[in-house]
Amino acid sequence: MSQQAFQDCYPEELSHCYGCGVNNAKGHQLKSYWLDEESGETIAHFTPKACHTAVPGFVYGGLIASLIDCHGTGSASAAAYRAEGRVIGSDPALRFVTGALNVSFLAPTPLGVELTLHGRITEIKERKVIVEITLLANDITCVKGSVVAVKMPATMG
Repeated sequence: MSQQAFQDCYPEELSHCYGCGVNNAKGHQLKSYWLDEESGETIAHFTPKACHTAVPGFVYGGLIASLIDCHGTGSASAAAYRAEGRVIGSDPALRFVTGALNVSFLAPTPLGVELTLHGRITEIKERKVIVEITLLANDITCVKGSVVAVKMPATMG
């Protein structure tokens, strides 16, 4: 992608997340981008490793939940910057944490293929953003989820 990932715009001191933090070398390193900024659609790709196995040939559900979580909060941050007419990553930082996470597993998610996460911003308020996310493998919808992302409290940063 030619654009910069949302997570790469986080301030250095807020970039340690296991799922998406650039400062966490052992983490997933998930990268989220605008698919269509005007319509509020986002995208991320992730290829699970063999260690992400639930049962042979299929992805562990906890990994899937963490990908939905991080894509949701990253998408929320980008949407909040957009709503304020600001460049993502500009100060003061707009970082979000998970207030609620809902994950519905619709089909087994195969291991060994790239997963695609499609996000859609469905609600945006000053302190809360809701993102609906669909996870696909081989163009098959395997998981649907939603993230209620809330603005990170000052006590966390």
